[in-house]
Amino acid sequence: MKYFLYNPLANNGIKPELFGLELIDATKIDFGAFFDALEDGDEVVIIGGDGTINHLVNHVDCEHLKNNIYLYGNGSGNDFLNDIGEKPATEILLNKYLTHLPTVRVNGLERKFINNMGFGIDGYCCEEADRIKAKAPNKKINYTGIAIKGLLFHFKPCHAVVEVDGVKHEFDHVWLAPAMKGRFYGGGMMIAPGQDRFSDKLSVVVYHCPSKLKTLMHFPKIFEGKHVELKDMTTVLTGSRIHVTYSRPCAAQIDGDTVLNVTEYEAEL
Repeated sequence: MKYFLYNPLANNGIKPELFGLELIDATKIDFGAFFDALEDGDEVVIIGGDGTINHLVNHVDCEHLKNNIYLYGNGSGNDFLNDIGEKPATEILLNKYLTHLPTVRVNGLERKFINNMGFGIDGYCCEEADRIKAKAPNKKINYTGIAIKGLLFHFKPCHAVVEVDGVKHEFDHVWLAPAMKGRFYGGGMMIAPGQDRFSDKLSVVVYHCPSKLKTLMHFPKIFEGKHVELKDMTTVLTGSRIHVTYSRPCAAQIDGDTVLNVTEYEAEL
């Protein structure tokens, strides 16, 4: 039997055209119980995006999956698909991507992530997007526009202590410091171009600069991964255990899911 789990919250609520298929509303089932009840030979297609995969890995024991799980991409950001070089609206076998995932501990939460743990202006963007969605649920979110306004007016950079495998590094004027399992986040930004999702290490990318104008001027380079060439304002560190502390509370995000009032996080692979 092949089951199709559809996330109605994905892709700004735009439902894919899958004629003739019986879709199960993924928001109305217990993921753990559903997967435990599968029989040998059953297959499942997850219809959604990055947030849907994140929900899967945090509610199902993906280290011991006995069934084939597929993704039919229907997200708004599709950073996971960008990272593995696939396009939306195609069916992809997920199993090999769902094991050996990193864990993040933040504000009393412990979560796995498939793409990234973001901290800084990326978290601010998710916080602002949540506010927009609360007022206008069907409005398409322009994350790039939110980021530019944040850089110019609203987000204030911080001092950060970044500890990687026990070695501490300090930075002033930090705009973001995400821990990356894949290369992409934010709906197409190649923030960690050298990261391999099958590596035994994570990348933490520290984007730091005292000048708002210079930060904004070079910000578009992130979409192509060329910001890492700016050694005076981008530092990439790799390790299996990353601990980041900010000098003041900021919003963070885990695969696009906002966490408010964060001063530190620890990511471990």
